[in-house]
Amino acid sequence: MTDLPPSGTGPLYPVNLRLAGRSVLVVGGGRVATHKVAELLHCGARVTVVAPRIEAALRDDPRLTCEERAYRAGEAAGHRFVVAATDDPAVNQAVFDDGEAAGVWVNAADDPERCSATLPARLRRGSLLLTVATEGRSPALASWLRGRLEEEVGPEYAVLLDVLAAERDRIRAQGRSTEGLDWKGALGSGMLEEIRAGRIDAAKEVLRACLSSSSA
Repeated sequence: MTDLPPSGTGPLYPVNLRLAGRSVLVVGGGRVATHKVAELLHCGARVTVVAPRIEAALRDDPRLTCEERAYRAGEAAGHRFVVAATDDPAVNQAVFDDGEAAGVWVNAADDPERCSATLPARLRRGSLLLTVATEGRSPALASWLRGRLEEEVGPEYAVLLDVLAAERDRIRAQGRSTEGLDWKGALGSGMLEEIRAGRIDAAKEVLRACLSSSSA
């Protein structure tokens, strides 16, 4: 039996895009496009949806620009990021080719061969973002691992992040450096347990005590 060559995209360089206020094009108007749009709106992108048929959930959203028509050759060039969410390989290919010609990153849903950017499985807890990627080789594994993370990383981690960020901002506002402080030691000192028990002030006290001892 001949071994099959590895599928997928090959090694990926991880990066997070800042899309707030920037123009993003979504080509496709069905269920997959709806899912992609929700994440883009969460990130503050200015989203235009183009498809011959667009679901009502998208058409009725005042935050979107929706145009019920076919994709026009070359229009990917007018955006910072493009998502192709159609079931037509020819359309996905056209969008990808236009993006390549214009230097615009393109993600094609479930079509790694027509992606210059892939979208990992994601778990959000407030400002905390965890991602899982498999170089496009097994979206099912990425999704399964995200489910495992959902069980392990609950909403208390969002509170933990808020407490840490607030203390970091407080120290910097005093003109002090946050480098060299024992943040990792503080994280292992029982802060999370205090937060899980609803004792946020106690968690803050633990954090400050640990940081104070490390700066002494």
